[in-house]
Amino acid sequence: MTARRPFGSFFFARHRSGLALLALAAALSLAGCGRNNGHDESFARPAPPPAPMQAAAGYGGGVAMKESRSRMADTAAEPSAAEASPQDSPLQRFLAVRQDLNVEVPAEQLADAWGKVRDLCGTLKCELLSSSLLRETPQQPGNAMLEMRVEPADVDKLLGGLAGVANVVSHTTTSEDKTAEVIDVEARIRNRTEFRDSLRVMLRDTVTKRTMADLLSIQRTLSDTQAELDAIATQRKVLAQETSKQHIQIQFTPKRALVSNGDGYSPMRHALRNAGSVLAESVGALITFIAAVLPWLVLVVLPLGWLVRVLWRRRRSKMA
Repeated sequence: MTARRPFGSFFFARHRSGLALLALAAALSLAGCGRNNGHDESFARPAPPPAPMQAAAGYGGGVAMKESRSRMADTAAEPSAAEASPQDSPLQRFLAVRQDLNVEVPAEQLADAWGKVRDLCGTLKCELLSSSLLRETPQQPGNAMLEMRVEPADVDKLLGGLAGVANVVSHTTTSEDKTAEVIDVEARIRNRTEFRDSLRVMLRDTVTKRTMADLLSIQRTLSDTQAELDAIATQRKVLAQETSKQHIQIQFTPKRALVSNGDGYSPMRHALRNAGSVLAESVGALITFIAAVLPWLVLVVLPLGWLVRVLWRRRRSKMA
């Protein structure tokens, strides 16, 4: 016959096991607090999230991480190089070069030398601006002039051809820096072009509601901007002509022989040679004097002489 345990003893045993579990949990919590107080914060702080590069290294290995770092370094270096390039690159200069030459040729070869240099300009990258020729006459000596714009590569060819037909007496070269003016004109062209394009976009915009007055104002502003842009573009072309080609002006004069007081000079021969011109000048001076005095002779001298004669006759008659 089996003995039965009383219900009170069974409940007491179950209650004692629950108390033991509560005591064990309290002991574990106290141990954890003790470790936190001992400055062991490895369990207290949450682990930081993995960085994108670390995650990529975890999946792709160290090689992928190095490649990513190198790409980031190149990307970061590109803006600095782009910012430094305008400062490191030399500034392009725009110079307007002008050359003035004075050459001498024999009087009988003046027209031929002038024509040869003009024809040489037609075979080169040369733009003839103006030309003039005055042949020699008994009253005045001859002279000629050429004005042109020449590409810098063909300047030496032109000057070489000129040296073959004439003697260079003087050669002057001047240059004017047009860099600031060119940069200013190009900046104005860019600004006006952007403004014109924005006005065109506004005219093509069908979403924004605008009145007829607004559209007319935009159209008027666009027309003025385009006219200003055309004027600035013309100014840029003129600057391009001045800076891309050299302005060369050549003055042709006949060669004259200098007379020296050497053994070949004879004063008597020189006087005989000039006797005719001196006589002509004297006769001309006499004619000029007579022409100047004759009116006064008729108006003053003749009446005065007639009056003196009348008075003289009266006096003689009284004395008689």
